Amino acid sequence: MSPPAALDVETNGNGVPKPLTVDGIAAVRAQSAKMPGGVAPATSSDQFKSPACYTKPKAKRWDHILSLEAKSRGVSTLKGAAKYLKNPGLISLGGGLPSPEYFPFEELSVKVPTPPGFSPEETSQSGVSLVAGKHDIREEKSLYDLEVSLNYGQSTGSPQLLRFVTEHTELIHNPPYSDWQCSLTPGSTYAWDTALRLLCERGDYILMEEYTFSSAQETALPLGVRVAHVKMDEQGLLPGSLDDVMSNWDVTARGARKPHVLYTIPTGQNPTGATQSIERRKEIYKIAQKHELYIIEDEPYYFLQMQPYTGADSEPVPPPANHDEFLKSLIPSYLSIDVDGRVLRMESFSKVLTPGARTGWIIASEQIVERFLRNTEVSAQHPSGISQLIFFKLLDEHWGHTGYLDWLINLRMQYTSRRDIMVQACEKHLPGEIASWIAPAAGMFHWIEVDWKKHPELASGKTRDSIEETLFHAAVDNGVLISRGSWFKAAGRTEDKMFFRATFAAASEENITEAIRRFGDALRVEFKL
Repeated sequence: MSPPAALDVETNGNGVPKPLTVDGIAAVRAQSAKMPGGVAPATSSDQFKSPACYTKPKAKRWDHILSLEAKSRGVSTLKGAAKYLKNPGLISLGGGLPSPEYFPFEELSVKVPTPPGFSPEETSQSGVSLVAGKHDIREEKSLYDLEVSLNYGQSTGSPQLLRFVTEHTELIHNPPYSDWQCSLTPGSTYAWDTALRLLCERGDYILMEEYTFSSAQETALPLGVRVAHVKMDEQGLLPGSLDDVMSNWDVTARGARKPHVLYTIPTGQNPTGATQSIERRKEIYKIAQKHELYIIEDEPYYFLQMQPYTGADSEPVPPPANHDEFLKSLIPSYLSIDVDGRVLRMESFSKVLTPGARTGWIIASEQIVERFLRNTEVSAQHPSGISQLIFFKLLDEHWGHTGYLDWLINLRMQYTSRRDIMVQACEKHLPGEIASWIAPAAGMFHWIEVDWKKHPELASGKTRDSIEETLFHAAVDNGVLISRGSWFKAAGRTEDKMFFRATFAAASEENITEAIRRFGDALRVEFKL
């Protein structure tokens, strides 16, 4: 890896380039190499990072944790040949690219909001229609068009959108080592499956929170990867429990070597809603260094961090006054404290823009991303070209980084309002004798504990599991669907407590309140309160 050509950038007093800022992006872009415009150009984040990145040390090597499958993969022969397409005057008869002449799409138009008018009503009145034509690049109307986006691409994703997410990563996280890379993905579910294949052999254990995203666990188990759980508290993963599991690992009893992969959802954890403080993250990172653990940081809810909950009778906390205040309010990520390159961060547009586009990205060291790409080349290939084009038009051409931060602040306040409605409904309608909760600081989930040991039928022999099932069906019969906590427990974990997960992301204010009232009524009936 080598830095781009020397740029005229702002430096500190000692001559070291200053970290990238929103205002500084235009200057870096202006002095960087021209954006590749052809079909499937070879590209990487190195083309778009600021000079400040290259003043940092490189990441550690991770050869010792790569799986046999990961080590066995070579460069895709056909994808590798695409590097010659940039040669001037080259006539290609080599690739299996269909002619854009036969793409039955001449123009694509999407109407989007203009900051700060983000509501559906404001979008209808002041939103703009962004138009992408088939030949916008050759006609010098845009850096990206349908002729390119509708064809095959590289596994890193299009350079046009890769540039934006690389800049965004540097702005938000500023990784403390030099050779980090981004790669676009068809969503974090795909990224997680690929990460498991890169880092684990059949029979290995991975570490997960004792309650975890059920699909993440269901992806691992059929691959022959087993789960060892780590205990949690109101802040999520417990450092002491993590250290205890690793320090007392019994290879004979477990029938497997010590785990070397930790999967965690640090912010607005699914299902518990727990958010790890920066102090907690630093403790866990130190334990990962002690035991040579590699961290998978799954962060779809990172930008759903909310204002503090102040209670029904208190004034809500006003929104961040500006972008700097907003960025300072975000809890630093594992990526931002990763001095070793031992973190693979999975980012997603699913919770902040749209899940149906199936477009996200990963950030990791150059070595890990290179192995990731070898898998992608012969599986998903790349995210949807139409999705990448729409996100480019919205994020790069229309909003820019400034408008995207405005949108994220707007989301913060919208989710804060929804969270407040959910918690206040619980305070009003749930029986406090048996139900308790902590207001979530991020995400879209509210984790409600029910004291099942106070159930009147416990004395007659009814079990914890049967009580949970009874309460679940009682709620459904009373007109509300709420998730059972046991659906999310890590493999091998025995449950002493009982939880239910309520989601406040999509239902209306009235429906959130009514749903909690119905759940409260069902609890009162079942517990004979």
